[in-house]
Amino acid sequence: MKALLTVTGRGMGGDAVIALNIALDLEKQGVQCEFALDHNAPGLLFKKKGTPWHKISIPQAGGHSANKYTLLKASGKSLLAAREGAKLIRKINPDIVVGIIGGGAIIGALSARLANIPSLGVVATPTDSKVLSKLTDIIALPESPLFRQDIVEEVQLNSKTKVHSSYLPVNPDIVSGNRENAVKTMPPGFRKDLPTVLFSSGSSLFEKMAQAAGEIGKRHLEANILVVGEPLKDEFREYLKSTLNLGYVDNLPDLYQLADLVVLSDDGLMVHEALACELPIITLLKVKYGRYHNMEGIFPGAVIECELDKLENQIQYVLGKNDVIKDKSKFYAELIQNASPKIARIIKEKIKEK
Repeated sequence: MKALLTVTGRGMGGDAVIALNIALDLEKQGVQCEFALDHNAPGLLFKKKGTPWHKISIPQAGGHSANKYTLLKASGKSLLAAREGAKLIRKINPDIVVGIIGGGAIIGALSARLANIPSLGVVATPTDSKVLSKLTDIIALPESPLFRQDIVEEVQLNSKTKVHSSYLPVNPDIVSGNRENAVKTMPPGFRKDLPTVLFSSGSSLFEKMAQAAGEIGKRHLEANILVVGEPLKDEFREYLKSTLNLGYVDNLPDLYQLADLVVLSDDGLMVHEALACELPIITLLKVKYGRYHNMEGIFPGAVIECELDKLENQIQYVLGKNDVIKDKSKFYAELIQNASPKIARIIKEKIKEK
C-alpha cells in the first residue's frame, strides 16, 4: 500500500511536521509514503531528514488569515494545480492521497478526484474544512470548526462525508529530550538555578510573540527567557535584546525538557508537543493575524490563555502553580501521544474501502 501526502506551506514548519509524523505511523502499519510540496517550498525539514519529495503546485489562501481576495486568487489556480497533482498520482500510483491542511488538503482531494482514487483531508482552517466537507472524508484537528462534529452533510454528492476528530499527531521522540544537552547549547547569561520560560510561535517568530518575550525580558523576572523561531522580519530582532534568542532550532525535544513553562501562540503543533511533555502552557492570544482558537477550552486546566498586558502576572501565577497544572497536562499527554497511530489507522481503513 502507498499513500501520497500533499503538504501545504514551505516544508519547514508545523504542516510539514504533521505530515512526517503521520507518515511515521503509516510506515509502521505497512503503508509506504511519498510527499508532494509546492514548487517554491524550500523543504528544509525534509532535506534535514533526507526525505525526498515531489514538486507540484499547491496554492495557498493564507490559512486562518484568508480573505476574499486571497481565496479567489488561490481558487483560480486550483484547477491547474489539481491537474498537475493528478498527473503525479497517475505516475506514482498511490492507493490514497492524504492532503495536509489548507492548500495541501484541497489540492490533494481535487487531484485524487481527477485521478479517480480515494482521498482524505486533514483540516485545520475554516476554508479547508468547508471545501473538503464537499469532497472527501475529513480528519478535523482542534483548530477546525468541525473538530467537535461527527458527520457533515455532503450537498453536491447527495451523500455523507465522514468527519473524524483528532488531536495533532506528535512524534513519540518529542518526549525523549535531554535537559543537559539543551543546557550545553545555551548562550551566555543562562542560569541553571532559575526556572526557564520558553517563548515560541512556531518555526517562524511573529511580531507579537517577539514583543511579548522582549517585554518580559525587560521586567527582570527571576527566570531564563528563551525565544525560538526565525523572525518573519529582521526588525523583530530588536525586541529580543533582553532575551536569550536561539533563532530557528532543531533540538526542541531537549528544550522541552529544559523548560518549566512555555508561552505559545493559540494554535499549532507546539501546544500538543508541550502537552505531550506534560508542560504548563500559556497561549498568548491573537499572535497570528488576530485569529483565536480557544486552546484553553480544548485543554481546560492545562492551557491558560491571556493577552499581552496580563502576561507577566500569568507567568508568575503558572510558575507558582506549576505542579498543579502539570497534573492536568498528564491527562492530555496520553491522548495526544495516541493521535498519530489513530490517524494512521483511519487512513489505512480508507485504503481498504477501495
